[in-house]
Amino acid sequence: MSRKKYRSRSSTPQRSTIPRQFLQAVIVSAAAAFAVASCALQPEVARHVPITPVLQQLGIGEPQAAGPLPGARVQTQFSQCPQFFPQNAPPVVPAGQALRELCFDAFAILHSGHHRTPVFVAQRLNRRMLQQAQSVERSDRFFADARLPAAERAELSDYRNSGYSRGHMAPAGDMHTPAAMAQSFSLANMVPQNQRHNSGAWRKIESDTRKYVMRAKGDVYVLTGPVYEGSHEWTGGGRVAVPTHLFKLVYDAETGRAWAHWQANRADTKAGPPISYEAFVQRAGIELPALRRLAQQ
Repeated sequence: MSRKKYRSRSSTPQRSTIPRQFLQAVIVSAAAAFAVASCALQPEVARHVPITPVLQQLGIGEPQAAGPLPGARVQTQFSQCPQFFPQNAPPVVPAGQALRELCFDAFAILHSGHHRTPVFVAQRLNRRMLQQAQSVERSDRFFADARLPAAERAELSDYRNSGYSRGHMAPAGDMHTPAAMAQSFSLANMVPQNQRHNSGAWRKIESDTRKYVMRAKGDVYVLTGPVYEGSHEWTGGGRVAVPTHLFKLVYDAETGRAWAHWQANRADTKAGPPISYEAFVQRAGIELPALRRLAQQ
């Protein structure tokens, strides 16, 4: 695991209208909050193992010299920020190339250096946090995440004139501190998203999720990410993958209920009914250990 200080970069100069307190919070976060740079899922950390039983076989067998085995999955670690997952147990995911774990103040990311987008972004939300978020000013300062190797990260130029929005996976509207707000504009937290979908059906899903969290009695865990089915587009001269679908999995730890929104990344997509956790696991291949009983119902 490499350690680097967190740095944010932007193609635009700082604006004098930004409150000094906000800049101080960002600087403090940059200097201290990100002691952990990134953790790559190398073969010696998480091996490519058969789908069942993943947890029991973690660490058994020889690492693969080339790409992952077809159908293989890995157990993610997130040892520096397990609090973003139910029962501090991060998910099992399909094996992929250049997977790296990133910890932020208010969310965690499993990043794909192949797609240069997240595999998923994990959050733990509650009413108190969202009440605090209402007073946090949106920053709108996107930046390439310097903790990722240059060959694996998206750059601001990859989205420029692409026709796609830089779609947040952990929404800016969920961020409950100025530092968390600033961090949410990392391109590691973005996917190329259809502009009408981003501002329409997807925005409604994000808003409805916040409304649910405000009514919930305790913590609500949210897992958001892109899906690439069949042939998909690339932007930035073939550098950043454009997802065919997006998902948002919601789990209420107090009630034990879980559901997922599964959305096509298209302008004509509507905010329809969610799917079950079992259907989500079958489609996405991502499984949270704490919710395993739901997938067996």
